[in-house]
Amino acid sequence: MSTSGNGVTNVTEVALGLESPRDPAGCDSGGVTGEPSSTTPSVPTEWLTLPELVELTGETLGRVRRMLDEKQLVGSRRAGAFAVPSVFLVEGEPLGSLRGTIIVLQDAGFTDDEIIDWLLSVDESIGLPPIEALRKGRKAEVRRVAQTLA
Repeated sequence: MSTSGNGVTNVTEVALGLESPRDPAGCDSGGVTGEPSSTTPSVPTEWLTLPELVELTGETLGRVRRMLDEKQLVGSRRAGAFAVPSVFLVEGEPLGSLRGTIIVLQDAGFTDDEIIDWLLSVDESIGLPPIEALRKGRKAEVRRVAQTLA
């Protein structure tokens, strides 16, 4: 990722997913790594970059960024460019029950990477990955479990 002399990040590179890894070890704030974090996600998923999200949703880049800002989606830079797990979308739209769950987990102190890992990993109390439960309409159960994680 390039920055100007005053430390300002090149927004165009970030928006287009062209930034390079900042921390090859995957440590500290937003380091990029192909390695999974402490919890290995068990739901296989394709990771969609911002340009791919624009194409899939039919929305503008600004609207896709707004979906991220409004917590309709959550993504990570763990494998290079910023990307979102494809299982977070249904028929080209963010899964409706995902937003509230993301907010509950953020309120519990989870980082975006931790949120993604929790959603994609089997939770013992639910019996399957929370994202699969959300896709099956079990929103209340998933949020109840998420609230206990605080």
